[in-house]
Amino acid sequence: MNKIIVPVGYMGSGSSAITHLMSEYKGYDAKHGEFEYVFLHCPNGVFDLEDKLLVGNNALRSDEALHTFLKEMTKLYQKKYYWVGHYKEIVGEAFLDDVKDYIDTLIDYRSDYYWYVQEDTSKKMVIQLIFKRIVETLSFHKIKLPKPLLYPQAWLSYPTPEKFYQASHDFIYKTLNHIGLKDRNIILDQLLLPHNLHRIDHYFDDDLHCFVISRDPRDVFIINKYIWAYTNEVVPYEKDVHRFCQQYRLIRSLEKTTSSNKVHRFQFEDFIYNYEHTVSDVESILGLTPNDHINPKKAFNPDISINNTQLFRLEKYKEEVSVIEQELKDYLYDFPYVRIPDEKKIF
Repeated sequence: MNKIIVPVGYMGSGSSAITHLMSEYKGYDAKHGEFEYVFLHCPNGVFDLEDKLLVGNNALRSDEALHTFLKEMTKLYQKKYYWVGHYKEIVGEAFLDDVKDYIDTLIDYRSDYYWYVQEDTSKKMVIQLIFKRIVETLSFHKIKLPKPLLYPQAWLSYPTPEKFYQASHDFIYKTLNHIGLKDRNIILDQLLLPHNLHRIDHYFDDDLHCFVISRDPRDVFIINKYIWAYTNEVVPYEKDVHRFCQQYRLIRSLEKTTSSNKVHRFQFEDFIYNYEHTVSDVESILGLTPNDHINPKKAFNPDISINNTQLFRLEKYKEEVSVIEQELKDYLYDFPYVRIPDEKKIF
């Protein structure tokens, strides 16, 4: 049985270490590198569809849920210059057909009645409404044109949890097979997020292994604010240290605990300071041996990545670091020794 490897992190926590490490093993493929597969957890993705159809569902809610899901998947499939999109090329041309089949499985009724969301006006609809009024007025209301709508049919869905999860499982595995699962082990960066992991057993078989990577927040703050920001990288965290601490704590507190055996938690720093033991743990989880590690340190080299650790030791960050050490003490990594980084080697 081929495996699905899912690296997961907390925005800059080093989850790509798993992507790079696993690409060194025989039979593991990260075809699109660090491309982030978001169709499950993006706004109006599969997980939002779950919440809408299984929590507080009603006729109008289900119609909105299914139509916005189709709209979002269509955007991922065909929208140009959308960096998380390009599914037509990255997943395959059959993706959108599979989306429509998935929706068809969930629809219980198709109704021609309409509701206020369908009546929400667009520029095109304004023109149609004006034309409708002119025609009806000139014909003394003998000609009745149909009311223009954003879409003509309401889709009603009232699935049981069992039906929803089975349909979703089948859709997901069709997508994974297009990506290559039926032929090889695949590595899919950010297919899940930490706060979605409580859902994992509803959707996946035992072929999935999710590696959640944490990192010392002192280095996360510094590398976001002082390194990546100056190379025009997206900085997801607040740059004010007090607001950063609040934000980081909130992000971590939103995560629901899970006991799933599909979820494995590691510290980024352990891949560097405790390399041999940590790599051995990963191999044990996946049933690999050192002989399968055919390109060791070719993609992930701890001797290079160490340059991105203990940045907080630099004197110029001392004041901000002291705030993080006080506010986020539960998330700090216990380094085995002190190392002063060379700023020229940070990346």
